[in-house]
Amino acid sequence: MQVTNVNRVSSFKSAGKLVTGYGAAQQLQSYAQSLGMQRPLIVTDSGVVVSGTLDIITEQLRELKVTYAVFDQVTPEPEVEIVEHCTHAFTQGNHDSVIAVGGGSAMDIAKCVAVYARYEGPLDGLFGENKVAQRDVPLIAMPTTAGTGSEVTNIAILSDKAQQMKKGIVSDCLLPDVAIVAPELTLSCPRSVTAASGVDALVHAVEAYLSNFATPITDALAVKAMNLIVHALPKAFANPNHRQAREDMATGSLLAGLAFGNAGVGAVHALAYPLGGRYHLAHGVTNALLLPFVMEWNKLACVERFRGIAVAFDEPVAGLSDDAIADTVIKRMHKLCADVEIPAGLRAFDIAESAIPELAAEAINVERLLRNNPRVLTQADIEAIYRAAF
Repeated sequence: MQVTNVNRVSSFKSAGKLVTGYGAAQQLQSYAQSLGMQRPLIVTDSGVVVSGTLDIITEQLRELKVTYAVFDQVTPEPEVEIVEHCTHAFTQGNHDSVIAVGGGSAMDIAKCVAVYARYEGPLDGLFGENKVAQRDVPLIAMPTTAGTGSEVTNIAILSDKAQQMKKGIVSDCLLPDVAIVAPELTLSCPRSVTAASGVDALVHAVEAYLSNFATPITDALAVKAMNLIVHALPKAFANPNHRQAREDMATGSLLAGLAFGNAGVGAVHALAYPLGGRYHLAHGVTNALLLPFVMEWNKLACVERFRGIAVAFDEPVAGLSDDAIADTVIKRMHKLCADVEIPAGLRAFDIAESAIPELAAEAINVERLLRNNPRVLTQADIEAIYRAAF
């Protein structure tokens, strides 16, 4: 049985200010002024630029008559080198602040640049937990996807190409000063990204709810996030212009980010990291693919918690045993992933089954996340999960 919330003091972390709802993007001008932004660097990717979404941002900055520049070289699953390149652009342009506009990759790069730009030392010195002493570069985050929750978390994840692994910077200094979650910025999000990032947000909510460090506050956020996402994601995937679905996804992703940013995520993410590092697979896709299989493995340790997930999913629970409820939830998760065209197994990515022992050997070392997981996993357990998901 999971033991949580017992004789433990908890704190709650978020961005300095949250601004949400349709039309929230137009609030950028006001917050840029209040933070004293005179020479902001916009960190984004080429897709956001081509879609025209960035125009909503730049028009407001032109009205403010501030000097800005755009760094649009962020890539999916961004590598350490992108932080170096972006920081160079920040320094050479004599910028004084950062505005992140994009998905989790853009926000993670922006967060890293905001702390690294004034750091005297190599970027490697910031990897790990609480290695960042301070941040004096103002930072605004504006997500264009509904998935990562990076706008309200103290984490940034990067790919180390040389070591073929994911590395994280974890520090409250990464929390943006302002997070502007505007559904209108997600309307141009491609269907495949809507699917992967949407299930990723659901993973955040589920893992936060099952975390050893869940609290009544994170539970409330996670349950509402699950309820919004499980109903809105199929609609947003089927009809990208469905305004209510887009707003529900933006809100659900935000709530999930607040939940996991405080309760943590677990084995799904730990097992996804080696897949992203070695095979450069999209983080959202690997999380989505692994989620039902990890849930199946975890239910032995916290089967009673699945009742809360079932209620969030609006699944009937009256008269059902905890085991039956857990099975219903996992079946619903498989169906949701299939509905939004998430690949059903690792073999879809041409991963050799013989690679599983090496993947498990890497995943078992992601102790920062595995300590949150309700079931203690051995390396053999992790191999078994990968094989089930193969």
